Amino acid sequence: MAKSAALNIPLPARGERETVNQWVYRVLREAVMIGRIPPGRPLTIREIAAALDVSTMPVREALRRLASEQALEVRDNRRVLVPHMTAARFQELCELRIAIESHAAERALPWLTEATLEQLAEVDRGIDAANTAGDVEQATILNQQFHRIIYTANPHQTAMPLVESLWLQLGPFVRLALSRLSDHYTVDRHAEALTAIRRRDAMALRVAIGADIRDGITHAGTAELLNAYIGSAGESSGP
Repeated sequence: MAKSAALNIPLPARGERETVNQWVYRVLREAVMIGRIPPGRPLTIREIAAALDVSTMPVREALRRLASEQALEVRDNRRVLVPHMTAARFQELCELRIAIESHAAERALPWLTEATLEQLAEVDRGIDAANTAGDVEQATILNQQFHRIIYTANPHQTAMPLVESLWLQLGPFVRLALSRLSDHYTVDRHAEALTAIRRRDAMALRVAIGADIRDGITHAGTAELLNAYIGSAGESSGP
């Protein structure tokens, strides 16, 4: 087996009132959510601490929280892994995303204004640019931003913790899905969602959000693709 690549995690600036523990948790959570920690890539607490230039204590606390969110698995030997994924579990997570996010979008519709539409359109243009440039990471970040803007427009929403839990569990497999996106994502579902919002059509918005998730990621959930991806990610020596 080839030697694992050096850990490469984006390190955003720490907020003025953000503690080290909070920052480490945010950094690792975002890294998992955008697929920076690949399936099958074993990590150690010391390796993570060195990459973030912190002590092991805040890393342990962050990993404990991420393990409770089922985003990572901490082994007895202090190794950290993305939890094992099966085709059945992948499909279940995707179907849960569709159910919860289509509901969240519909409930947010009364609060989606013209200003929100302009913001969503701008983010969507950024997604198109990132896809054209082959920037999978930026496309992932902006796609999550597109969905988050819609759902959080509802001042009474309580769905985001559930939504982000699912994003965390699916995050390591986003790169697999996006690497084959052009073969499956043939209709611009974001455009459909924007049209539905303009028409105040709740059912059309539900359908567009569900189709966006289904077209965007579910094709990656076959056992063959998951096993191939997990194997190559675990053995890869590239970034």
